[in-house]
Amino acid sequence: MEQPTFGVGDASYRAAGGTEGLLQLSRRFYEVMDTLPAARTIRNMHPADLSSTTERLAYFLCGWLGGPRLYSEKFGGINIPMFHSHLPIGVAERDAWLLCMAHAVDEQPYSPE
Repeated sequence: MEQPTFGVGDASYRAAGGTEGLLQLSRRFYEVMDTLPAARTIRNMHPADLSSTTERLAYFLCGWLGGPRLYSEKFGGINIPMFHSHLPIGVAERDAWLLCMAHAVDEQPYSPE
């Protein structure tokens, strides 16, 4: 079987497990955010109930990884910097977000490629 070219078409989306895989990743991302002390500040930027936030992240990632544009279909367009402009996001917050995502990605059943 030929190796997919990630970043081309929907290869990255499929490698991430499609919509269900990205929902799983998003759920785990926010679970990590809930438990990591280093993420307390960014967790406090989110609502107590993360169900809509989890869905929004997963749907955004679907389109970002070349799959269906579920985010824009359900929620409309998004400009990420503008969407987050009301939040005090600096280097520490960025790093905390990336740390949570790294933990969540590491726990997914993705192939090494």
